[in-house]
Amino acid sequence: MKVILINGSPRKNGNTFIALSEIAGQLGRHGIETEIIQIGHKPTRGCIVCGTCKAKADNRCAFNDDLCNLVNEKMETADALIVGSPVYYGQPNGSVLALVQRMFYSAGELYANKPAAAVAVCRRGGATAALQTLLMPFQIMNMPVVTSQYWNIVYGREEGQAALDKEGMQTMRTLADNMAFMLENTAGKTHPEREARQSMHFIR
Repeated sequence: MKVILINGSPRKNGNTFIALSEIAGQLGRHGIETEIIQIGHKPTRGCIVCGTCKAKADNRCAFNDDLCNLVNEKMETADALIVGSPVYYGQPNGSVLALVQRMFYSAGELYANKPAAAVAVCRRGGATAALQTLLMPFQIMNMPVVTSQYWNIVYGREEGQAALDKEGMQTMRTLADNMAFMLENTAGKTHPEREARQSMHFIR
């Protein structure tokens, strides 16, 4: 089994990386392979609803100059997804939101029914709002949300301070344990049969 973790911070070895590394280490103790993909400093495009991915139906975004298609390719064989982000003005990093939206829109079938979790890292406040924002796309995609002993939040401002948040680090390990439990107990099982989707809006 394998879990993909997205580090939504431009800082390669910052506090978000520390939080995700704690999760990865604990998943490793369960024999689960992990890979952390870092968003870095390159621009991440937002979706322009061009429809190319839907027309081609090839699980690829028309834009091929950032991480979107790379993550989609890795999710073809991965079993779960974790997205971590620093908190900016009470919200996740805008780049990671743009990335996730395009991932799910262009290749939703690769993500559906796979367990997912989000992690928010902040200096002081705004983490619950950012965490909720990260979780909402999972619920639309039929992705079981993995919880922990507390909200998946870690505190720290300067690089490395997240490691001093003992409760936060324990929360990350518990998240990993819960993810491992879910994967181990759903491996090889089929997801519930879905009804044909009915979509509507409220303009008559």
